[in-house]
Amino acid sequence: MARYIFLTLAMIMTAAEAWTVTAQAPAAAQPAATEAVKPNDYGDGKNWLCRPGRKGDACDIDLTTTVVAADGTLTRETFAANPKAPIDCFYVYPTISTDPTDNSDMTADPAEVNVVAQQFARFSSVCRPYAPLYRQLTLVGLRKRLAGASFSFERGVQYDDVRDAWRHYLQHDNQGRGVVIVGHSQGSYVLMELIRQEVEGKPVQKQLVSALILGATLETPKGKDVGGAFKSIPLCRKPGQIGCAVNFSAFRSTVTPPPNTLFGKAQDPAANSGSCTNPVTLGEGSTPLRAYLSNSGRNITGTVALKPWATDKTIDTPWVGVPGLLTAKCATNENATYLEITVNGNPADARVDDITGDLGAVGKPLANWGLHLIDVNLAMGNLIDLVAQQSKTYPSRR
Repeated sequence: MARYIFLTLAMIMTAAEAWTVTAQAPAAAQPAATEAVKPNDYGDGKNWLCRPGRKGDACDIDLTTTVVAADGTLTRETFAANPKAPIDCFYVYPTISTDPTDNSDMTADPAEVNVVAQQFARFSSVCRPYAPLYRQLTLVGLRKRLAGASFSFERGVQYDDVRDAWRHYLQHDNQGRGVVIVGHSQGSYVLMELIRQEVEGKPVQKQLVSALILGATLETPKGKDVGGAFKSIPLCRKPGQIGCAVNFSAFRSTVTPPPNTLFGKAQDPAANSGSCTNPVTLGEGSTPLRAYLSNSGRNITGTVALKPWATDKTIDTPWVGVPGLLTAKCATNENATYLEITVNGNPADARVDDITGDLGAVGKPLANWGLHLIDVNLAMGNLIDLVAQQSKTYPSRR
């Protein structure tokens, strides 16, 4: 278990450097394969982490939450998937594999199962969940490529697998339903290419409810909501809007993006900018976040020691909510466009005053990463509310 869940700081820092190459440099050609890579059979259920109604898969987990109010009062929130959800969600997970090869295998290790719990399983309350396994670029692969071999998230077996899973889903599962595309980090970069190649300008674009492109840089021309990364898919800017994209990368208000930021910085800052979509209002202003955080301190790559969520209180659910503790607004500094997270801790009340989610030593976060490890957790409730609202709009806008 530890081999997959507890990643070393050195591996993650190496991955950060590789992300810089991918996000800020033109995509390089993938090294030539020495032998043909056999496509996956996505008709085989073992090649999916989540499928609707399937017992015992990565989305079929306990998502019970304890909501901790500012005064320390605890309220239990139950969860149930919706087997009659009117739309689908198709999810591609971020770089989490610690397999010793450049690309991961097709075994669902604890790392893949954990990231689904952190970022996707809860969406099953508003959409039918589809999450393929794919032979992603591993942390080891990033380190090797950084040493001299060229690489791209958008090229190679990692992209081909997701494309094949998407095509199988459309042919065998979709049945003309609306679909939300969800990704984070590597998954978002893969999905941006998938949208460019397989969605934009194709009949299926009419079925796109939205694209949640999280923890990655989605470029648009300065002052515009469409163009750049996508030719025709705009940023979501008003409630009820569909066929649009949501994009953000989270940074603390006290640790804003530095010049070497990994997210939110355009390759050509004179012409383009990174994007930010407030997941609560889709507009301006500071708004409360409805976060779902791990009770144990686990994030997408490991577990961090936590202070008690409330003084003299024991929480026995796997998830915690902290209403009012976190607020967010879109912001831009000289380096990036990002989602600015403010932690509204009050030492005088009974609730914890801060959250974990930074990469780096305690008290010394790596500023260029921001809150990447919990990007999705921070706004999980708001994203689900958004998808629920979009699913109601979808039938009338087709």
